[in-house]
Amino acid sequence: MLAYTVAAVRPDRDATADRPPISAANIPGGAPGCAATAKLIPSCGAWWGVAPDVFGGRPPAEALATAEERMGRKADIVHVYHRGGEPFPTPAERRLARTRLLLINWKPSLRRTWAEIATGAIDRRIDRLAADINRDLPRRFFLTIHHEPENDVRPRPGSGMTADDYAAMYRHVVQRLRYRGVKNAVTVMTYMGAPNWATKPWFERLYPGDDVVDWIGLDPYADRRVDDFAALVDKIRPDHAPWPGFYRWTQTRFPGKPIMIAEWGAFDRPEDPAFKATFYNSVRRQIRGYPQIKALVYFDSPNAPRGDTRFDTTPPTAHAFTELARAPYFSSTPVPDH
Repeated sequence: MLAYTVAAVRPDRDATADRPPISAANIPGGAPGCAATAKLIPSCGAWWGVAPDVFGGRPPAEALATAEERMGRKADIVHVYHRGGEPFPTPAERRLARTRLLLINWKPSLRRTWAEIATGAIDRRIDRLAADINRDLPRRFFLTIHHEPENDVRPRPGSGMTADDYAAMYRHVVQRLRYRGVKNAVTVMTYMGAPNWATKPWFERLYPGDDVVDWIGLDPYADRRVDDFAALVDKIRPDHAPWPGFYRWTQTRFPGKPIMIAEWGAFDRPEDPAFKATFYNSVRRQIRGYPQIKALVYFDSPNAPRGDTRFDTTPPTAHAFTELARAPYFSSTPVPDH
């Protein structure tokens, strides 16, 4: 049986030791004295972000502009996705990076196993990516590598896709990028965080190590077991009783790491049309109780795998989401200008 205790949240010592905070007092929209550390940890509140119109087919800039108009504010973070050998940052992403923080979500290969990547199978691809970043993306950005690995694990020894293989792959990619001169990538290890995966005997071995992970990410969605924000970030299940919930686990396992809710969303419930608005209102009420969470990035899609996560499917839902997005907690620290 797994045993967990809840530890007090400590500031991230690594995040503030290497470089001084970025002054942002002269940038509109921020509260006086609020800034971001070298690892993009906001000193006040949390970043607000969006993955706009996912699966909708719109160009990134158009999708973002529409999403920002709908939610009544600019996003701090824009979540974009790439797979395999797709070249990035794209021209559109380079333009977005001038005024937003990019969260680049990259699956390095769709054909190679984690073990193969860890032993150099795609090093030329990683080197090309490093060159592109060094040339085209001078500002700092978030990078997550093969997010949500839990349901891709094949625990059979020799599969090349064990939890240990994932950790080795992640380490290799980050270290190779750094070796090739990439210094501005703030790394995120992004979990699904679902109890049925988190109680697997190999779950803890997915973690690549503190030296290559700056933030801990979580991708939770408001399924039928979730009625408010507290239940979203600390999902539990009676049939997986040892699991305390992701936020509680992270407080114990990574007390010095900031948490990013890298994807989150709520699905429409035909039997409860008011659910989404009620849920968004709970986020606004409860977020201050989770100080280790330093970023929320909404997954806005009409065609998400399990339903419609658009935040404005009804007028009350749109109003509640706008009130949440404009809350001072998400508007205190301006995006760094360099």
